[in-house]
Amino acid sequence: QVQLVESGGGLVQPGGSLRLSCAASGVTFSTYAMSWYRQAPGKERELVAAISSGVERTNYGDSVKGRFTISRDNAKKSVYLQMNSLKPEDTAVYYCKAVKVEVGVASVSWGQGTQVTVSP
Repeated sequence: QVQLVESGGGLVQPGGSLRLSCAASGVTFSTYAMSWYRQAPGKERELVAAISSGVERTNYGDSVKGRFTISRDNAKKSVYLQMNSLKPEDTAVYYCKAVKVEVGVASVSWGQGTQVTVSP
């Protein structure tokens, strides 16, 4: 099972930027599909961005399209989330997720989360 550690969260003013990182260990990282989710207080966890293994196809939640960019560095076993033009509604705990499907069985791992707060 993969261990995931997020970093890069913090307090930022509206309109600012942050870059989240998620470092993986213990696995062949390049074979995992990676994604970022977030959960605000009182709300369900939602998909922010995802990047596949192999061809590295990406997709984004509607609320972050054009502002956030997901990328990965397989050599560093890391996935990143560049967040620009941040809004107060982006405030949430951001989680990294790794998924691998092998022989019809999905292996899913989550990080512990990193807090992002967007406030004046």
